[in-house]
Amino acid sequence: MPDSAKEPYTGRERRRSHPYPMLRRKRRIWRRRSIRRRIRIVAVLAVIALAIAGLLTLLYSGSPSVDPVLALRRATIALEAGNYHAAHDQAREAAKAAPQSGQAQMMLARTSLLLGQGVTAEVALDRALADGVPQVDTLAYRAEARLLLGNVAGAQDAIGHMPRERDAAMSRVAAQLRAVQGSGGGALRSSLEQLVARFPRDARGWTDLGRSRFGAGDMEGATQAATRAVALAPADPAALTLQGEVVRARYGLAAALPWFEAALARDAYYHPALIQYAATLGDLGRASDALAATRMALVSEPGSPEALYFQAVIAARAGRYALAQLALQLTDGALAARPSVVLLEGALAYAQGRPQRAVRAWARLVAMQPMNVTARRLLALAQIGSGDRAAALATLRPILSRTDADGYALRLAAIAQPGEATALNDRVTSAQRGDAAIFRADRPVGDLALAAAESPTDPTYALGLIRGLASQGDRAAAIRTAQALVRASPGAPVAQIAYGDMLAVTGRRTEAVGSYARAANLTFDEPAMLRLIDGYQRIGQPRAAATALGLYLSQNPQSLPARRLLATWQMAAGQWDDAIETLEALRTRLGPADVALLHDLAIAYAESGDGVVARRYAMAAYRLAPMNAAVADAYGMALAADGEGAGARQLFDKALALAPGDPVILRHRAAL
Repeated sequence: MPDSAKEPYTGRERRRSHPYPMLRRKRRIWRRRSIRRRIRIVAVLAVIALAIAGLLTLLYSGSPSVDPVLALRRATIALEAGNYHAAHDQAREAAKAAPQSGQAQMMLARTSLLLGQGVTAEVALDRALADGVPQVDTLAYRAEARLLLGNVAGAQDAIGHMPRERDAAMSRVAAQLRAVQGSGGGALRSSLEQLVARFPRDARGWTDLGRSRFGAGDMEGATQAATRAVALAPADPAALTLQGEVVRARYGLAAALPWFEAALARDAYYHPALIQYAATLGDLGRASDALAATRMALVSEPGSPEALYFQAVIAARAGRYALAQLALQLTDGALAARPSVVLLEGALAYAQGRPQRAVRAWARLVAMQPMNVTARRLLALAQIGSGDRAAALATLRPILSRTDADGYALRLAAIAQPGEATALNDRVTSAQRGDAAIFRADRPVGDLALAAAESPTDPTYALGLIRGLASQGDRAAAIRTAQALVRASPGAPVAQIAYGDMLAVTGRRTEAVGSYARAANLTFDEPAMLRLIDGYQRIGQPRAAATALGLYLSQNPQSLPARRLLATWQMAAGQWDDAIETLEALRTRLGPADVALLHDLAIAYAESGDGVVARRYAMAAYRLAPMNAAVADAYGMALAADGEGAGARQLFDKALALAPGDPVILRHRAAL
């Protein structure tokens, strides 16, 4: 039969003729599973697409709607908890969601002022007025915002519209305006004292009063005000920060940390607390923690000059001078009037080989603090480096005229005046220094008395008058003036120190110690500590002196003068291993060019029996000061400890030639 006559081919015949029917069933199952898998994949992709579409809709259509009532409630809760930044964020959300809400705008203005944002506060107050808030309710905020912006006339206009009967906020900003207009800090304190007497539960009033007293040096008054502010507002970071500053000034660095940490626990981005926390950590030697605090401060206030300055200090201490210079430049001169900033500016310039720039910086520092001996030494060093020896000698002259001139200043003077080098080096070699004297005033006593009479509440002018009277020999009048200053400012440590100094000058040392103790109780800083310890030693109370030093070091472990004093006492007690540990830590910080430190290290190692190390330090000291009797004596001790008796004998003989009859050198020579 022809092919065309055959029946057409059908699938049924193929299925009947398939040799593997089970395989055909498995293929059908596989196809069904494949279809199901494809359906699931498509469903997952659809869900993902919907999620992406929702996200894009959210991003491009704005944030989800905010309930202004809820946001305002959250702002109030955050403000009561002391979290200024969270309160401000919630107030901004409430004001954005309900721009016609006067209550939200007023909360935004209030929180903006707490963060120092005067422009935002002004805008919010304008909207609040437009929304029907009474003008009288905005006046205090308006005046404060304008003061923040430096608009004194605008602040005066706002205060001029205030009613006769003012509330605490109105009275507080009016007092601030009077101080800005030239009434001075004394008038501000007087106004704030009247304010807290009228509104005794106004925590901000107590905080402002405490800060005013603190700035004036009235530590007792500042303590009372800060304590009262914290009691009234225990969650307020401003009050907690002030308390930390007062505690740091009175008791030391370590005691202040918990107060700053408490403020930051309330508001982690509160800028004043971050700055004070960073400064305290840096002085305690905790550089990494201090750096972290400055970074937080820069997040809180981008471009913060204080944070950048502390970063410059940290970088300079680590020897990264270029980085420190960059950080200081970023402050854009905002802190140029601070002596510490000027000191750092000169140090960075000198460390980078720019003595002329260091001269300009340190000359400003000496102009700010003409009686700062360290500043004068630094300026003279930079002037010598820039080739101006005559200027260096003029800078050093007020130090050279004193019997207690230090060896470093004398050596600088010898470099600046080669013709007098022999006489100056003789003063260095003798290693004999007189008692500390009072700097002579640069103004006539009559002018000083007039200035003190015009500002009876400012101890600065009274101190100038005391110094002027004492430098002219009128010690009785100086003591009377110091007594009057103590009566006028009993809570000011500078008054107690001035009175104690005059008592010590006139030989009344026991009374002087009492005055120094009162000063240390008000502010246990370095000057008070050194005077108190010296006074205890002079009246024969070494145990009290040791207690004072131990207490100070427990709070200020990085203090160089306290550490050096501790090393001296350890050496006197024969505690050579302890002395070596203290001295080596000092050498790490001061470097290898401190003759007195190298001398002490040589003695300590020689006494401990390590002649090899003692010899190394003694040689370094001898290279710097070969004509110093004490250095020659220490070199002799080091050689003796290293087994070189002949060389030691020669050095002892030289030391005795430089300081004939010195009992210490004679004892060392006899022991050899």
